[in-house]
Amino acid sequence: MSPGPGAGRPRRVFLHIGLPKTGTTYLQQVVWANRDRLRSHGLLVPGFGHREHLWAALDLQERPRLAKRHKNAPGAWQRLVDEATAYDGDVLLTHEFLCGATAEQASRAVGAFPDAEVHLLVTARDAASVVSAGWQESVKNGSSVGLDDVMAGRPAGGPEFSMRTWDLAGVLERWTPDLPGERVHVLVMPGRGQAPDLHWRHFAQVLGLDPDAYDVPTESVNPALGIVQIETLRLVNQHLPAYSAHDRGVWIRGYLAEDLLARQPRERGGLPEHHRARFAELDRAAADLIAARGFDVLGDLPSLGVGERADEDGRSAGREPATVTADELLESAARLVADIVADVRASTGDVPPRSRGNH
Repeated sequence: MSPGPGAGRPRRVFLHIGLPKTGTTYLQQVVWANRDRLRSHGLLVPGFGHREHLWAALDLQERPRLAKRHKNAPGAWQRLVDEATAYDGDVLLTHEFLCGATAEQASRAVGAFPDAEVHLLVTARDAASVVSAGWQESVKNGSSVGLDDVMAGRPAGGPEFSMRTWDLAGVLERWTPDLPGERVHVLVMPGRGQAPDLHWRHFAQVLGLDPDAYDVPTESVNPALGIVQIETLRLVNQHLPAYSAHDRGVWIRGYLAEDLLARQPRERGGLPEHHRARFAELDRAAADLIAARGFDVLGDLPSLGVGERADEDGRSAGREPATVTADELLESAARLVADIVADVRASTGDVPPRSRGNH
């Protein structure tokens, strides 16, 4: 374990900025589950919880209508900065939406800790997998935008669901001008067949922690849906009213996606072949920038360019959304309706809610 502040080095502030869909949920689950233990080992995770780090990421980016999320959301960034500044040990801020900051906002974030040694942690994955998973995540959060439209440049939701947060080279270019290369840590997401806790071990290594001293999840977090189920949900979203961010999280993401649709048989989705050359170029640009700037890399950097190829056992890398048939959508939707009816009956009794006024 690295020595604490005052034992030969200055205190450090670690900014973990994503990218989205690069194992961030897993890492954050470890962090928040072990928050008290981290504090006892000299690492502060400020704020009351994960949601305040989300608010802080959006507050830093001066998002309009932030107060609609919660009355305490505005000012969240400065609250975390103030708490971090008052602490005399190392500090970790973590949310994947931070990577959407402009160059000016990123510079302001790094400059908010003038008396500390700021380190940037960027979790990474090949561009094709990031975009495919990011688009699916946008659908789970209420978007009805198709993958081809996203590829044509249409945002799949807010700025966090766009190439702004999915382009690794672009994120690094905006966030790193004020940092020496050795303080920029690129953690490549482990691939299939690698140790399930390897991502956490790399993360802990950068933080100067013993990875074995903390509890880690034994099951998958934030599981992906099958491509048929994603297309079903995307069509359902077209008919839903405008929900608040809270209701989207509870009813679309939580209930429809991660509860009901996640029960159905799944087949992994992938990008259309004609888009893959574009993502290979994005991967090359990121790898070239990382090498040129001398960033610290943990994991297999060459794997950034292999995400949408065939698996080692020869299976297809993923099925294209356009190949989903009407019959498959009908079957998925019928199962979804059946599960919803069962839940409604279990929660309301023998009389459907809209019929009660007639009895």
